[in-house]
Amino acid sequence: MSARAESMTPDSPGRASELEARFGDYGGRYVPETLIPALDELERAWLRAREDAEFQRELSALLHDYAGRPTPLYRAARLSEAVGRTVFLKREDLLHTGAHKINNALGQALLARRMGKDRIIAETGAGQHGVATATACALLDIECIVYMGTEDMRRQQPNVERMRLLGAEIAPVEAGARTLKEAVSEAIRDWVATADSTHYVIGSCVGPAPYPALVRDLQRVIGDEAKDQVLDRVGRLPERVIACVGGGSNAIGTFTAFLDDSGVDLIGVEAGGDGLDSGRHSAPLATGARGVLHGAMSAVLQDDDGQIVEAHSVSAGLDYPGSGPEHAQLRDEGRVRYVAVSDVEAVDAFRRVARLEGIVPALEPAHALAWLLANPGGDGVDLVTLSGRGDKDLAEALEFG
Repeated sequence: MSARAESMTPDSPGRASELEARFGDYGGRYVPETLIPALDELERAWLRAREDAEFQRELSALLHDYAGRPTPLYRAARLSEAVGRTVFLKREDLLHTGAHKINNALGQALLARRMGKDRIIAETGAGQHGVATATACALLDIECIVYMGTEDMRRQQPNVERMRLLGAEIAPVEAGARTLKEAVSEAIRDWVATADSTHYVIGSCVGPAPYPALVRDLQRVIGDEAKDQVLDRVGRLPERVIACVGGGSNAIGTFTAFLDDSGVDLIGVEAGGDGLDSGRHSAPLATGARGVLHGAMSAVLQDDDGQIVEAHSVSAGLDYPGSGPEHAQLRDEGRVRYVAVSDVEAVDAFRRVARLEGIVPALEPAHALAWLLANPGGDGVDLVTLSGRGDKDLAEALEFG
């Protein structure tokens, strides 16, 4: 959904310069006027909450005692042998609900309660953000509605049932490709009509400001922990840090800790689908795309007329035609290298890592693992963010041709 761009100058009324509204040319607010007060309210609330010792204590306690942080850093011995490098996996798959999404969902649910919102909406593709949001809402006794495309509901049926068990209402979306993009659009339409009582928990570092910075702040615990853990284990930083990128929250949460470390190569792995030349992929960063989608200027797949192009990936969580604006800036600056991995390569890595390590990765981080397996050697240290577990993907991966 797009409308006029809201001014992002630091001295705009209701704005604060401490939280990024733009990342170079990217970001901003391309939203209906009715959402500007809600976005201003959210930004003010987060700026206060992140400096509030009591809020941070409550969030830290939940992340530790309820979600299971810190997550382990695991030296994958057989995978290391296969690629000829020392490979560490940051085990976000071991978190409660099975993915990194709980970090953001708990933080935003606490923030919603702080703002007095009694209703939460969310979008989901792979279902992990929906499950995480439903979990946080059950914990805090907040009404929860999750928008999900019916194609993703088919692909991720176990997560649909988990959300319902947790008390969330699932709002099926039949429009378009019936995947994540359409779910986001429907959630935004709901929010436009109900912003006074509703908080929209966006699941990735996308959307209008302040969401990209807010979600990054809540996910940077991944990279901060991993950096300390690697230094403790090997006494130096990794040569390569690798993460899958859809909207990009696990990746930006990982990369942020290493951005100032010039000797660390940062690699974001997108969904190459049927191949970049096929037109059926979800790789806006790797293909140099740019446009406006769901409230922000960023890397967006679109045609010559500016119409959003349908994305494709075997992974529901990466099946989205855009990425976060900070990723677009990091691409243009050359600080992060964005590459694409095909469906075939990702499913092969899914199966291979299960056999090598006894770990079933989600199809999303299987893309990062596939890139690792295709780029071996060099006798260095690699850190891979294993952003989620693959229970939800078993049927899709095992049926893949």
